[in-house]
Amino acid sequence: MKPYRLYFEFIKGLWKENPVFFQLLGMCPTLAVTTTAINGFSMGLAVIFVLMCSGIVISAIRTFVPSEVRIPAFVVIIASFVTIVDLVFKAQIPEVSKALGPYVPLIVVNCIILGRMEAFVSKNPLPASIADTLGMGLGFTLALVILGSIREFFGSGSVFGFQILGEYFRPWVIMVLPPGAFLTLGVLIGFINKFSRQRA
Repeated sequence: MKPYRLYFEFIKGLWKENPVFFQLLGMCPTLAVTTTAINGFSMGLAVIFVLMCSGIVISAIRTFVPSEVRIPAFVVIIASFVTIVDLVFKAQIPEVSKALGPYVPLIVVNCIILGRMEAFVSKNPLPASIADTLGMGLGFTLALVILGSIREFFGSGSVFGFQILGEYFRPWVIMVLPPGAFLTLGVLIGFINKFSRQRA
């Protein structure tokens, strides 16, 4: 496979086909865990790991899996890697695991992961699958970090736990509540759509 094709498959997930800002996929964890930047980053890392590992395995065995059991086989593979991530988080970073709550196990049914496995990985060779899953995972992580940073900044005056605004700042309580997630994501998508149209 030509390098420019791999580059295209990788870069599309960062912007043109970003799963959060353009495809509006994975909204449940996107809105639920982005109260802080570190939560968004942690969820993004978990999704990257599951996407990459599942993509490698599924791309390698795609010609051997009968079409009748394709989706159940994909779910079992994805669930195996999600279990690994969940156990590692609970053992190594329990505070983050507690903050993410049930959303790490729910990666199993995340439409970004299952969608990429079905729409792309199961139909393409390993190099293209790796490029695609890495790009989509990084695009998802980038979106969560941006959303989490904005909400944390206005909700507590900090980013990644580092206090930026002084005691004079009055936190916007709405930013750490569910409505704050909807409002922030809506404003971001509006700006991105406007910017994309201007470029076009």
